[in-house]
Amino acid sequence: MKRIMAVGMVIGMLTGLMSCSGKDEPKAETESAGSEETKAEAVQNEESGAEETEIQVFIAASLNTVMTDLAEQYQSEHPEVKITFNADSSGKLLTQIEEGYACDIFFSAAQKQMDQLEADGLIIEGSRHNVVNNQVVVLTLKDSGTKVTGLENLETAASIALAGGSVPVGKYTRQALVNMGILQEVEDISLITTQEISDALGGVEISEQDNVSKVLIAVAEGACEVGTTYYSDTYGYEDKVEILEKVSYDLTGDVIYPICLVQNKEADETQKKAAEDFLQFVLSDASEDVFENYYFDTNVE
Repeated sequence: MKRIMAVGMVIGMLTGLMSCSGKDEPKAETESAGSEETKAEAVQNEESGAEETEIQVFIAASLNTVMTDLAEQYQSEHPEVKITFNADSSGKLLTQIEEGYACDIFFSAAQKQMDQLEADGLIIEGSRHNVVNNQVVVLTLKDSGTKVTGLENLETAASIALAGGSVPVGKYTRQALVNMGILQEVEDISLITTQEISDALGGVEISEQDNVSKVLIAVAEGACEVGTTYYSDTYGYEDKVEILEKVSYDLTGDVIYPICLVQNKEADETQKKAAEDFLQFVLSDASEDVFENYYFDTNVE
C-alpha cells in the first residue's frame, strides 16, 4: 500500500512540473521575441548610422493637423527622430523664439512674423521658403439659422468669434474689413481693437480669441454665432460647421505660410541635420498631396 502511494506521489509531482513548464513556455517565447525585436532595431540603427535626436518645430495653430500627419509619415522612415510640436498663433511663437525658447523650425501663417524673425537675425540663411496658401472663411454652426452671409453683413450676427490683431487670421480679417470700407484704414492693421470693430459693426458682441483654433472651437461649440478662420481649419469639421463665405484674395491678399530653420544655439550637429532633413521633407513633392488633402493650396511662388 505504501509503495502504491509513493508511486502516486511521484506521478503527481511530475505532472505538476510538466504543467508549470507548459505555462512558462509562451512567456519565454514572448520575451525572446521582444528581445530579438529590440536587438534587430538596435542593429538596424547601428548599420544605418542613425542617432536618436529630438527637434522642436513651432507651427501656426492652423497647421497642427496636417503637420501631425506629415510627422508620422516622416518618422515611419526616420524612427530615430522625435518631432515635438509647439502649435499656437504665429505672433506668440515669434515672441517665444525671440525670448530664447529652443526652436529648430518655424512654420508661420503669415510673412510678418517671418520678416521679423529674419530682421532679428534668427533665420538660418537660405532656409526660408513659402510653402502653401490658405483662405479666410466666414463660418457658422450647421443649421444655426444665422442671417449672416459673409463679411458684408456681419453686423446681423448675435456674436462673433474673432482672433486678435497679432494673430494672422485676425489681421487678414481686419484687412478685408478695411478694404470693404467697414473699418477705417490705419498704418498698422493689427492694432485695430475688437472694440473698434464692434463699434464699426453697430455694437455687435465680439469674443476675441488667442488663435485660429480657438475661433473654430467657439463656433463649432455654439458659443459664437459666426467666426473667421482659415479654410484648412474646417477639415474634419465638415459635419459641424458651414462655410458662409470664402473671402476673396482681393480683400485679404494671399495667405502665404513661410517656413525656415531657426538659429538654435542648444542644438548639436545631429539635431541640426535632422531639422534640415525634416524641412526638406515638408518642402518635397510628396508632401504637396498631403497639404492639398487638408485644403491648403500648394501653388505658391
